[in-house]
Amino acid sequence: MEIRGAVNLPARREDIELKTSDGLTLVGELSLPLEGEPVATLVTLHPLPTHGGFMDSHIIRKAAARLPALAQLAVLRFNTRGTSSPRGTSEGSFGEGVTERADVEAAMRFVTERGLPVPWLLGWSFGTELTLKYGRDHEIAGAILLSPPLHRASEEEVAAWAGDPRPLVILVPEFDDYLRPDEARERFASVPHAKLVAVEGGKHLWVGEKQTTRVLNEIVAAVNPAALPLPTHWEDEPGATARSSAE
Repeated sequence: MEIRGAVNLPARREDIELKTSDGLTLVGELSLPLEGEPVATLVTLHPLPTHGGFMDSHIIRKAAARLPALAQLAVLRFNTRGTSSPRGTSEGSFGEGVTERADVEAAMRFVTERGLPVPWLLGWSFGTELTLKYGRDHEIAGAILLSPPLHRASEEEVAAWAGDPRPLVILVPEFDDYLRPDEARERFASVPHAKLVAVEGGKHLWVGEKQTTRVLNEIVAAVNPAALPLPTHWEDEPGATARSSAE
């Protein structure tokens, strides 16, 4: 079976709820390798909910569908406050990236309580703003930014990562709608150790299997490089299913 589109590889999947310090319940899912323990954990932060972002935004959904099986990773995804998906609606309302600080805290507290290993924050678009603003407050192994717009994260919040030894990996699409590679190099120049990857042909939404594959490989290169290169085919077996779905 070719691994593409909405292929859902075997994993242990569990609907979960996160409790925030300001009394909200957020809905989400934890995906774990079917066999053995995860070697690392991706804590995913989705794109802007007021523009259609949610825990099923396709890169995040495909990370949860593929990486537990292909790279022995745990993947935690959830709807930030006020966000809806087929999994359900998280309580509260959109907080412009301010009150979402408590959402990030709730996710990281869940990671600690469940004993999930080596957590990395994986933010996409709006999720990169939350990562930059609040990620340093938590015991993470590193952070990965997909299509950072740098609308809400201040220059000071970006520069604060310069004094942090943890890896910061930044994937910037060649044709991004908000921040393209040359400008991104200037705006992240305050963080000398940051690894900026300019992705040729990429756009903000990473549409298409070619871009999906590139992004997932870059994620695994940072978090569990021993799993590279990611396979493109999977031997059919119980639990490995393919569904038709638009990118």
